[in-house]
Amino acid sequence: MKKILLIIFCVLLVGALYLNRDALGALFFGPTESTVPEGEIETGTREPETIVDGLAIPWEIAFLPGGDFLVTERAGRLLRIGENRDVIEIQGVAHRGEGGLLGLALHPRFTENSFIYLYLTTASGGGLTNRVERYTLEGTTLRNRRVIIENIPGASNHDGGRIAFGPDGKLYIATGDAGVEESAQDIKNLAGKVLRLNEDGSIPADNPFSSAVYSYGHRNVQGLAWDETGALWATEHGRSGAVSGFDEVNKIEKGTNYGWPEVEGDERRNGMRSPEVHSGASDTWAPSGMAHFKGNVLFAGLRGQSLYVVDVSSGSAQALRSFFRGEFGRLRTVAVGPDGMIYLLTNNRDGRGSPRAGDDRIVRIDPVSLGI
Repeated sequence: MKKILLIIFCVLLVGALYLNRDALGALFFGPTESTVPEGEIETGTREPETIVDGLAIPWEIAFLPGGDFLVTERAGRLLRIGENRDVIEIQGVAHRGEGGLLGLALHPRFTENSFIYLYLTTASGGGLTNRVERYTLEGTTLRNRRVIIENIPGASNHDGGRIAFGPDGKLYIATGDAGVEESAQDIKNLAGKVLRLNEDGSIPADNPFSSAVYSYGHRNVQGLAWDETGALWATEHGRSGAVSGFDEVNKIEKGTNYGWPEVEGDERRNGMRSPEVHSGASDTWAPSGMAHFKGNVLFAGLRGQSLYVVDVSSGSAQALRSFFRGEFGRLRTVAVGPDGMIYLLTNNRDGRGSPRAGDDRIVRIDPVSLGI
């Protein structure tokens, strides 16, 4: 009798599974695709999404604990964007040409000390200089201003401006040649350099020239990012005007000379390092902000109006790909958020672009859609 009952039970179970595989299958084997609630399936094909619009020449973005964004605008406004859009006016900013309120970085221990760092252009003695300041961010108020470094040569163009903390806990600062090309080769001049400082502005003992200078021979560095091995990568603007071209991606090493203005592109000279990849004489990227994501460096193109992706997983730059050419206009920076998504800042309201409805904006990209 027990065998007959067991056979009947098995027949009923098989029949039920066949007729209602979703319900009983989920009971015994876990949910199938059809039992996952609609909208929770990640397809990896989400379209780019504008999450913030109405910005005025944004330059940098940072992600605060709790989900808010900080965004710098070149005219001197620091925005805290969350449920509200709060504006913090930064005193002393001189918005002239490419200068103004530029880079932004959070201290590696921001959750403990609330330190933020800003790179800005300021008027000085009838001219322009750049400096880095540190503040304590308390809600929507900045307190305890401290100058970290000043007297970085400034101009209406070639001001560099990117700042970022490296995996060594040091603050790295990208500067431009401020329109004076020979400054890039002078290691006593802060223009045309990558600088490296301790968090309080003091000089690290292992810097190569017993100064803030870490590398030199740069024209206008605007992007910094570190890969998984701790190697530093940078974007750099090449020559401009009627003979524009030779924009660069460089691998930055301590004490190294990157050649500007003596060499460009594939030109070689003893004691000078060539770029890992460059745009050539017939193309212009006008590269700006940079980020690292899963063995790739990503950088934003202003004149190129593209997001560029370079495979650096081998330790050198390999394939270069471009995405969204012309779709969003000029792109100032790219960042990877704590959610693993990619964020772009457009730069169409600076007089060089063609503003569209809603510009400037923050666009969120699913990295899966880029194949990375």
